[in-house]
Amino acid sequence: MERKSRIVVKIEDLALTMTAGLGVKGVVHLLDRFGSAERIFVASEAELRQAGHLRGKAVENLLGRSGFAAARREEAYCARHGLQAVASTDAAYPPLLREINDYPHVLYIRGAVEALHGPCLSVVGTREMSRYGERIAPTLIRGLAERVPDLVIVSGLAFGIDAVCHRAAMDCGLRTVAVVPCALPEVLPASHTHLAREIVERGGAVVTELPSITKQAGDLYPARNRIIAGLSEGTVVIESPVGGGSLQTADYADGYGRAVMALPGRVGDESARGSNILIRNQKARIVLSAEDVVRELGWDLRPKMTRPVQPRKEIPLTADEQGLLGCFRSNDPLSLAQLQELCGLDPGALSVLLMGLELSGAVHKQPGNLYVKTRR
Repeated sequence: MERKSRIVVKIEDLALTMTAGLGVKGVVHLLDRFGSAERIFVASEAELRQAGHLRGKAVENLLGRSGFAAARREEAYCARHGLQAVASTDAAYPPLLREINDYPHVLYIRGAVEALHGPCLSVVGTREMSRYGERIAPTLIRGLAERVPDLVIVSGLAFGIDAVCHRAAMDCGLRTVAVVPCALPEVLPASHTHLAREIVERGGAVVTELPSITKQAGDLYPARNRIIAGLSEGTVVIESPVGGGSLQTADYADGYGRAVMALPGRVGDESARGSNILIRNQKARIVLSAEDVVRELGWDLRPKMTRPVQPRKEIPLTADEQGLLGCFRSNDPLSLAQLQELCGLDPGALSVLLMGLELSGAVHKQPGNLYVKTRR
């Protein structure tokens, strides 16, 4: 069950992130100089200008405490929606994330804060995954779960490899963390709301740095990707085209001094061209198995845990859901039109049954409204 929210952040911490003119790196700089949000807000104008190297509107906004009204509204919003807000100066803040030079001062979390304390591994990849990527991602995570039973898988909740990795982690009894580019409790994509809920119910967490006042304008994914990289000891790329967001996450991880790894894909596959280039250019270590990842991160030197991995209990299907599942006569994905022709149901009834099959893990929705059977 989802844990009851507990606000651990001070109002000054929220207000600092909501003070116009500072930005993420400006907040980090001030915290480095003054040590805490409380000390920043009691600093004099001269101290802010000299020690903080601030000028103009930023100084005025801090002295005028312009962010406090929004901070109080955010505090109430978190309580209303069951969110926890954790500041970088709090012991509950993930220690690895605090090490990067552009860490978010406040994280908004739904679920178990302790899941962010690792050991964490980021596994990311393309939305347009191949059948090979869809098969190899769970295989890798299954192998990791057998070797590192307390592992936490971090990814971005996106279509494709991200969603497959979240599901594979839960199937293996691991906790998983999803980092989203929007204010909670909403998630992107919205169709993964049920997946996010299951992540929380199974001891994981959904995380963002974005408060409720965030305007969904512009590209918020790069900032999200730095958090994925910063939370983890290493990042594994499973299929990425050239220019994909996964390569950006890998670049952040490299810049933070974290291990970057990639699984090779077939030569000529556009979905794997970016990850293959990472390997060719020696920007990522090639990994062919879970054991390669374990050795690369030095986890083979840890005392081996013997706790058995508990597989996820299958949710029983209704008779109607069983009937629809029978329409999947192979492992090939089917479109809504194909399914409607096979089962003879109207679109509304078909959508309800498909949702039930998704929630039970019996089918998986792919980009383009295609469905593939995942349970025999």
